[in-house]
This record gives sequence, structure tokens and C-alpha cells, in this order.
Amino acid sequence: MALQEPDLTGMTVVVTGASSGIGAAAAARFADRGATVAVVGRTPQRTAEVAARVAGVSFIADFACFDEVRELAAALLDRYPRIDVLANNAGGAWRERTITVDGNELTFQVNHLSPFLLTNLLLERLQQSRARVVNTASTTYRMARLDLNTINAPAGSFNQLGTYAATKLATILFTRELARRAADTYLTAVAFHPGAVATHVYDNAPFGLGRLIRSPLSRPFVLRADQGAEPLVHLATAANAAAINGQYFHRFDLEPPRNKQAIDADLAQRLWTLSETVTGIGSTG
Repeated sequence: MALQEPDLTGMTVVVTGASSGIGAAAAARFADRGATVAVVGRTPQRTAEVAARVAGVSFIADFACFDEVRELAAALLDRYPRIDVLANNAGGAWRERTITVDGNELTFQVNHLSPFLLTNLLLERLQQSRARVVNTASTTYRMARLDLNTINAPAGSFNQLGTYAATKLATILFTRELARRAADTYLTAVAFHPGAVATHVYDNAPFGLGRLIRSPLSRPFVLRADQGAEPLVHLATAANAAAINGQYFHRFDLEPPRNKQAIDADLAQRLWTLSETVTGIGSTG
């Protein structure tokens, strides 16, 4: 899909998960349009390399550790007087239940709790900047079931795909609830599925599927990273903010919810309350 991307000179864009894949490609696209880009990644060398390519600034943070997310937020607030776009793109899927140093299930923390924490720590600056918050979700939300009693449990049965899907459903609920809570401001929140993209998110897939997906053999069936970045950049810059606020897009197409939980307002509010408690963030409305 060919899109005319607007001039972003003077704007500041924060992209997490930007050391490779969709995040790195999005950082390049934003920079090409004139934006100042904060390149956030977990791997110092790769993150620095991407930042150098886009004339941006490298920020290192492991989303498996809340202290690193807090340090990241403080560094961003110190450096940038305005933040026009926050792209919550970092994520992953792990084969086994793993508990982080903060006592949370790893997939849930990396895919939901840490983006929730970062967004809330930056929230005042984002609202002042009339920013866009663009959250990378997944079509797997369609088959997910989010149980707030078990999603962050330290023990019990564990299914890699089921857990990943539930956290991406949480991403959509977080987006909707953020949009609701920020309704009296100019903040816009939107979630999207980038398509099946050959990135490192599949590294922990069983049976060596990650290597296969990123091999030349998969090219007829999966998108390149720059293609996966296209809807992210589009939603970050689309002219009609009201039309996308609180919505979920399958690449460029607005998707009516295909999971009843995705439009469960009570579940969204309870997820927000749980996330506040776990991350230590005070109520924001």
C-alpha cells in the first residue's frame, strides 16, 4: 500500500523494540520524514547501530525489569521537552513460564505491564504534546482468553501461544481504556496488527520455526520488516485522529472486534487497575 507520509520535522518519536525488525524499520521511516527518533532496545550494540543509521539517540532498557523502564522514562523526559509519538512495539513470546525480577510472568510483563508503565510515566508529557500512542498488537487476540486471575500467576499450566495471544488482547484493552481515560485531552491511542512479519519475535517458536520464518524460504509467505512498519507509521501520522482513537487495525484496515473480550469495558478497567497495582503507578483517572 503506497502512502504519502507527511513531513515530521520538529517532531519527536519514541520507538521501543527498535534494535531490529519492525521497530528498526519504523525508526528509519520516521527519521526519513524528518523526525527526531529515540531508538529504544534491549541489546546495546544493535540499538546503537540503528540509532546511528537514523541519526537518533540510543536508549537501552530491558522490559523484563521495571527499574529499567523507570530509568528509560526518566531519561526520555529529561532529554525531550515534547514527545509526539510513543510506539510501544517491544514484545516477545517465551516457551516456558518465566518469572521476572519483579515477580511477574515474563510474557505479560514485556508485552503489557512494561508498556503500560512506560506510557503512564510519560503520560503528562504525551498529553501536553497531543501525542499518538501506537501499540503493536497481534491478530492472535482473536482466539485469546484473558483471565486476570491467571495471566500473571507464578505457577500453573502454561501455553506459549495462548499466553502471547492473551497479552496481545491486553494490548487492545489497554488501548481502548487509555483512549477512554484521555477523552478530554488530545492524546490518541491506537493498536494494530503489522501482519506476519519475519522478525525476531519468532525466535522462541517451537520446532525451529523462528529460523524458518526468517529464512529466504519464507519470503513468499511473510512480510519484510519495512512492510510491517508501514501501518505503524501511517497510524502515527494519520490526519483524522478521532477516527482511529481507541481502535484496532489489521494493518491498514479498521477491524470490528472479533473477540467479545476485546470490547469488554469492565475487563478493560479491571486490567488497568491490576496493572496499576503491579507496576506501582498511581491512578490516572
